Amino acid sequence: MNEHPAEAVWHVDDRCTNCDVARQLAPDLVAEVDGRSSVVRQPRTDAEEDALYAAAFACHTRSIRRGARGPDPALDPFPFRLSEHVHLCGHNSRHTAGANSYLLRRPAGNLMMIDTPRWSSALAAKYAALGPITDVLLTHRDHAAHGREYADRFGARLWIHEGDLAAAPDADGVLRGAEPIGIADGVTAHPLPGHTEGSVLYLADETYCFSGDSFYWSRTDGDIAVAESVTWYSITELAASLARTAPRVRFEWLLPGHGDRKRLPADEFTRRMHALARRAGRLSPRPIDFTALRW
Repeated sequence: MNEHPAEAVWHVDDRCTNCDVARQLAPDLVAEVDGRSSVVRQPRTDAEEDALYAAAFACHTRSIRRGARGPDPALDPFPFRLSEHVHLCGHNSRHTAGANSYLLRRPAGNLMMIDTPRWSSALAAKYAALGPITDVLLTHRDHAAHGREYADRFGARLWIHEGDLAAAPDADGVLRGAEPIGIADGVTAHPLPGHTEGSVLYLADETYCFSGDSFYWSRTDGDIAVAESVTWYSITELAASLARTAPRVRFEWLLPGHGDRKRLPADEFTRRMHALARRAGRLSPRPIDFTALRW
C-alpha cells in the first residue's frame, strides 16, 4: 500500500477521552500516548485500514479521522461478528462513557442486545436486520441511556437489576436479590453488586460472559482485572460478589463493557476468576480516579 497523502493521514483529535475502544480494535496502529489514544503508525494493508475504520465507527466522540473527514458510512463494519453467536454493535455512545455493547444470537434465531450503542433509528434497523431482538439486557445503570428506545423499537423486553432501577424505572423485567436468575433458555443473570449496586453479569451457554464494568481483560496486566479506581458502589461488595460468583460461572469468552475482550479455555478462566476474587478481597476503598485504569 502506498503511503497516504498528508490530507488522508489517520489521526485522533483532541476530543478523545482515552476510553480504549480504538486500541481494542486496532491494537497495532493505535496506542495510549500522554493519556489519550494516538495513531502511532499509518495502515500498510487493507486489513489495517479496515481496523481503523472499525475504530472510527466505534469511537463515541468520533475522534478518529482520516484527514479532515469523518468515516465514509459505506465503510461501516458494524454490527461486527466476533463469533458464531455474538456481534459487536460498535457506535459506542457518549451517554454510556463509550461502553461496548453486543448482540447475542439464540438457538431459536432471536437475538438479545447486551447494553446499548448510541441511539439512532438507522442503527436500530441495521441491528434488527440480523433477526428479531427480543430482549435488551442492561448490565448496570451507567449503560442504561438508550435501553428504552431500543427496546421500544424492537418490541423487546428491557431488563435491569433492582439496585439500579432508578436508571430504567420503566424496565419490563426487574432482577431481584443476589442469586442467579434465568432470563431465557441458556441465559442466566448473576447479580454482581460492586461497581454499582445493581451490576449484573450475564452468562450464556457456559460460553459467553457479558461482565459489564465488573471486570475485564487488562492488556497491561495480561489478566482479568477489576476497575478498582472506578468502583462507584463498593469494592468490598465487589470482592464478595466475585467470591460468591466465581464457583458458579464457566465461560470461554469475556465480553466487558469497558476494557478488552478475551477468549481462553474455560478451565483457564475458572482459575483466573478464583484468583481475581482473592485479589479483590485484599483491595481497599479508594477515591474515583479514571486516570488510574490499567487498560
